[in-house]
Amino acid sequence: MTDTVIASANQEVVIGFERPFVVIGERINPTGRKVLAAEMKAGDYHRVVDDALAQVAAGAHMLDVNAGIPLADEPAILAEAIRLVQSVTDVPLSIDSSIVAALESGLVVYKGKPLVNSVTGEEDRLESVLPLVARHGAAVVAISNDETGISEDPDVRFEVARKIVERAHDHGIPHSDVVVDPLVMPIGAINSAGRQVMQLVSRLRSELKVNTTCGASNVSFGLPNRNGINSAFLTMAIGAGMTSAITNPLHDEVMQAVLGADVMMGNDPDCMRWIGKYREPGAPAGARGNRRDRPRRRRPGPRRGPSRES
Repeated sequence: MTDTVIASANQEVVIGFERPFVVIGERINPTGRKVLAAEMKAGDYHRVVDDALAQVAAGAHMLDVNAGIPLADEPAILAEAIRLVQSVTDVPLSIDSSIVAALESGLVVYKGKPLVNSVTGEEDRLESVLPLVARHGAAVVAISNDETGISEDPDVRFEVARKIVERAHDHGIPHSDVVVDPLVMPIGAINSAGRQVMQLVSRLRSELKVNTTCGASNVSFGLPNRNGINSAFLTMAIGAGMTSAITNPLHDEVMQAVLGADVMMGNDPDCMRWIGKYREPGAPAGARGNRRDRPRRRRPGPRRGPSRES
């Protein structure tokens, strides 16, 4: 069993093999959100705060905070966003940036043990991000690509993940603090993308014994009814052994898929989280639902032979 502990100043979340799936809210990200990007660049963070509170209310266990805005002071903006989010909620955070200086500014102000998102298998990235993670006692997302790009061969992506886990160990970071992203590709473009991820997640769990995460909505890019695809993907990924994902908790069907998968995997003892979420108002915790919703049983009665016409 591998447990990855992420913490704020007052709350811990544990990502683990035999634990409920961890939902990391994706909404605090200006990529593709022009209004949010403009507001953050101008020092207006009201939407960041609103998104943080809404995602936690919807069931997110952690929040991803990203400030990737072109031609903006990303280190300063990310640090301020983290300060504000931590002032309004106790859930732990994922500090998300491709810029090392921004990751460092976020780590300096963060209270607790965050998840750093992310490091790849590229040499310069390994040698700039891993020492930073080790110095701050953080956990890190390891993305399975390197200088050669993103391979469509799951075996290649697995070996990149192995390399990152080994290099993290060299820096004093245990495998329990490395959460591997096997990279979810758009299934509308790569028909085998779903099978690739399921295969990788199973190997990462059984061979490297690491927890996993992903940007779940990538799988549905370009398709209609994206939430339907995302929900199906998450249910299957959890069955394959995935332990967390960055996704949108404001979509009810996505959260229902996660909660239902936890029930099926035995990670919701006595189905209490499911019951607490979905039981009818006023019904006791052990209520079995309306009578008409229960399967009908035939009552035993006298057997009759075939009727005869006189």
